[in-house]
Amino acid sequence: MVKIGPFRITADTSGNATGVVDDAAPQREEKIVERRAQSTEGKSNGGGLRSRFFGNKNVDGDSASPTNGNARGKRTLGFDSSLFESLSPQLQTQSKNQEHLWSYLCNLPVDSIGVPAYYSRLGKQQADLEDRNLIYPLGKGVFVHIYPDADSIRDAYIPVEPADADSLETLMHEVDIRLLDYVDQLDSVETDSEQRIKTLFSCLDSVCSGKSRPFQKGGLKVTEDELKGLKYLTARDKVGMGAMEPLINDPYIEDISCSGVGELFVEHKIFGSLNSSITFDNSAELNRFVIKLSERIGRPVTTRQPIVDAVLPDGSRVNIVYGDDVSIRGSNFTIRKFNSVPMSILDLIDLGTLSYEMAAYLSLTIGTGLNAFICGETASGKTTLLNALSTFIVPTHKIVTIEDTAELQVPHPNWTREVIRGRPGEGSSVTMFDLLKAALRQRPNEIIIGEIRGEEGAIAFQAMQTGHTCHSTFHASSVEKMIQRLTGAPINVPKAYIDNLNLAIVVNSVRLADGSSVRRITSINEILGYDPETETFNFIEVFRWDSAKDSFEFPGYMNSTMLEDVVAPKMGLARHEARQMYDVIDERASAFRKIREQGTTNFYDLYKFLAQAHRQGFL
Repeated sequence: MVKIGPFRITADTSGNATGVVDDAAPQREEKIVERRAQSTEGKSNGGGLRSRFFGNKNVDGDSASPTNGNARGKRTLGFDSSLFESLSPQLQTQSKNQEHLWSYLCNLPVDSIGVPAYYSRLGKQQADLEDRNLIYPLGKGVFVHIYPDADSIRDAYIPVEPADADSLETLMHEVDIRLLDYVDQLDSVETDSEQRIKTLFSCLDSVCSGKSRPFQKGGLKVTEDELKGLKYLTARDKVGMGAMEPLINDPYIEDISCSGVGELFVEHKIFGSLNSSITFDNSAELNRFVIKLSERIGRPVTTRQPIVDAVLPDGSRVNIVYGDDVSIRGSNFTIRKFNSVPMSILDLIDLGTLSYEMAAYLSLTIGTGLNAFICGETASGKTTLLNALSTFIVPTHKIVTIEDTAELQVPHPNWTREVIRGRPGEGSSVTMFDLLKAALRQRPNEIIIGEIRGEEGAIAFQAMQTGHTCHSTFHASSVEKMIQRLTGAPINVPKAYIDNLNLAIVVNSVRLADGSSVRRITSINEILGYDPETETFNFIEVFRWDSAKDSFEFPGYMNSTMLEDVVAPKMGLARHEARQMYDVIDERASAFRKIREQGTTNFYDLYKFLAQAHRQGFL
């Protein structure tokens, strides 16, 4: 028997809860109401995460409570106010349908920052906006406000959520106590998030009652709005990532990083680096969050093992460093977002990463089994490009991918996906080296390695020598630096083996003349070999990026060894016909343009289209 609110709860023979009146309950309920009222003042949200934006003035200049975009203001204006009239029609509609959004707008200092615009979707046009004061939706009642932060060189990123964690803090505490009676029911649910949320909501309905409904025995008195808020916050905190959940669900965010005590930073696909409104006030709060995060992914951090690399349930990659003994500013973490649907090569063309001619060249070389490395610096888009290029691999081929954390996505049905286990030196560890050796016994047509860092590189080059096509990403900002790393310790590939690698595709994050940061394939290079007499490596730069014009050049036109000497014979062309390959480049570039015009840009749709074309003999 457990005391719950104004009732004592017992279980009948069927396991259902039954209520017995508790005479001492009224005093308890009064204390709950009192604590609920007090909790709306001066509390931080999200279990130690707070906001630093818009904490001083509301629209009329009155003081407003701190907000992370979900707090209710001192008051809400009517829809006949001048503020509402100044909103765009779309934002007016959203404000009428979403009370929390209208409350948020009413408490904005619009006199100083202006009235935000509204966009249902973002694109390159929004990236060029000089005044980035705008709101866009994430779904399920969550919005994001972007605006220029006068106190920082970065713009501000503020989630606008449908529930106020501050005002519901006491209720959340009471709900947590009552949910203890449902632990067995909640633990019995499988890992499926939707099913867990459904079960959680059912339990919440059992412990809460709305004022507009008959009072349920054993229920906690809440309004309908409070119940909706409790459901949102409970699902966010118990199943999701807490206050970071909007950031995780934002499809425009690439990276989330915490460098220690202080604010979170995000890398936005459209707006670049932004300050988020989420802040850790002290190391204790940060450590609690980091421990909870590591436990959520099944890799708990400890002082003995303070560094963890793992994957979140949605596939996002997370790196955690725990404790101030190894990180001076305190624990830190980085989350690299995972896209459920990878970007296709046509998506990358739309972003200006490469040209149609480059895509045509890569479709020919990758499609005929040439070995390629995607080189670049950190966060330059190497894995994104490697995923996109996988659609060019012959659809009937068997592919084996080997990674330290699962990031690669291959559309082919005959795909073996392998990841390392543990750390090198541990008794039960399985390393990249082990998996690569095993892959050679699995008769793959193509081996894709997430990233080459160590001795597995030498095995990869041996695999190339035995006829296995290999692709990988590699940390190097140029061909020269790639060769230096490959031939040096700990990879130690013999210089004479380097020409087993056919292509080095260099992609980097670059800054344009207007100051915007973009990703571009800066060069595509054909590796010809090593000259022992001069001790030099020979390679041809087939494509290069012109930084002044932000366009691509084709210096390898009529001068491509791979097209003329390798691809042409595989396509049945005689030696004197080899230069017809440049006409094929033009034809494929035109074909890709037409596919794009037809709207077939989805990663999997494009693969199906190319697979059908291959089956019919067009590729």
